[in-house]
Amino acid sequence: MSFRIKIVTFVICIAMLLLVVDLVRRRKLREEYSQLWFATWFGILVLMVWFDLLKWISHFIGAVSNVSTLFLFAFMFLILISLHFSVVISKLTNRLKDLSQQYAILRNELESMKKARTDTVQ
Repeated sequence: MSFRIKIVTFVICIAMLLLVVDLVRRRKLREEYSQLWFATWFGILVLMVWFDLLKWISHFIGAVSNVSTLFLFAFMFLILISLHFSVVISKLTNRLKDLSQQYAILRNELESMKKARTDTVQ
């Protein structure tokens, strides 16, 4: 890997790290998700510093080039994050349904109590 590519990769990693830290600091990204992005940043940094590892992984999986191995990792990352967000959305959907049902029950009870109260007053 040429020195220029290492510098560009390092700058991108640092920018990504600073962006994640800033998003967590401004509470636009939760800490639990920041760990995933830090792991990604660390993985890119390791592959940049230890380029022979990327070559070995490419050879091991039978990839034609190192770039195709990186694209495979990126694709796997996107699939995993999509799967994770699907699980989170499913949980939130179930929770929203439960809360809506509880709200409807409480509202019905409140209206019944108001009606009973007005009937008692008259």
